[in-house]
Amino acid sequence: MDDRNDKSAKCKFVLIMLFHMLILFVEGRRVEFMKNRELLMHEGTVKTIKSEDGDVIDCVDINKQPAFNHPLLKNHTIQMKPHVHSSGTESENNHNILFQSWHKNGECPEGTIPILRTPHSNRRRRSYPTVSQKKQANDFSAPPGHEYALVALVGGQYYGARATINVWNPATYQGEFSFAQIWVGSGEGDEANSMEVGWLVNNGENKTRLFTYWTRDDYRSTGCYNLVCPGFVQTTTQISLGAAVEPVSRYGAEQFEIIITITKDKSSGNWWLLMQDQLIGYWPGSIFTSLADCSTEINWGGEITNSEFAGHHTSTQMGSGHFPEESFGKACFFEKIGYVDESGNMRDPEDLQVYVTKPPCYDLRFAKYEGDGISFYFGGPGYSDKCP
Repeated sequence: MDDRNDKSAKCKFVLIMLFHMLILFVEGRRVEFMKNRELLMHEGTVKTIKSEDGDVIDCVDINKQPAFNHPLLKNHTIQMKPHVHSSGTESENNHNILFQSWHKNGECPEGTIPILRTPHSNRRRRSYPTVSQKKQANDFSAPPGHEYALVALVGGQYYGARATINVWNPATYQGEFSFAQIWVGSGEGDEANSMEVGWLVNNGENKTRLFTYWTRDDYRSTGCYNLVCPGFVQTTTQISLGAAVEPVSRYGAEQFEIIITITKDKSSGNWWLLMQDQLIGYWPGSIFTSLADCSTEINWGGEITNSEFAGHHTSTQMGSGHFPEESFGKACFFEKIGYVDESGNMRDPEDLQVYVTKPPCYDLRFAKYEGDGISFYFGGPGYSDKCP
């Protein structure tokens, strides 16, 4: 009798284990199916490169890129380079190569552009820090759930912007983001237009990614990151917008930088993007309203999203996660910030306005050295006894 009970118990155990294994197998296949369904191959792909960090890059026929699904770009002719480079956009110090992990496993052929496979859900609403032309701190309007440490140039006509930014990998939590970026904007209310470029870290992913963003209606129904929706026209075969960049700066160690330039080509009306002096592509002037001619506001600096998930200020870091007074090698910086004037010359901005939403959490300070353009440090750790 005992033997029969023992055998019955063993049979039940085996059946239970097989049942659990079947559930795990089915769940695994479901997760894999969902992942593959979300990361569909782009139309026009001629080659696919899988990166060691998990990213998947499609080399897409340049004439079949998402931009040309935009109703205003149906008959658009690709411009491969601007008619004239703005004076002063060339960097004097270009020793850092802009490297992405997928480069180790191949390259995209001529006539294609590299596009990161991205889940369709990656259409998050962005925000634009609104700065009035009055020089008072309380004239800065920060959207709910966003915090900033930035400098702003307002009230003129600007035809581009530049900066050198060192790249870090700040900690992020609970679906929050940390940005270091340039905003080039114009217009107010529903007519707010913006182009944004920089690096970001999101949701504890532990990757620092290049990004662009644009909108023509204050983020209501137009615009997106990178090439997720039609708009930005990419021309380079070398850089995948949205893909991770490496290496990143380390505290007290070697610093790694990206040089970002946005410049208006008046002949075509297009806004060109350069990184490390390499042409990446452009935003066609036709997709904008108030930015179709020029910009009236430029911001440089950091942003984080703050969900206050635990009932207090977020611990998501901005910049390096350290305050600006720790300076070079420890804090994140913007160097040689500039704007392009109506004649196409790069200028040092004057009468910059500083906007910091919560200095005990994240702060900003101009660099004290002189003679090499305008630079500043920014950032901080977030939640602490001084940042409740």
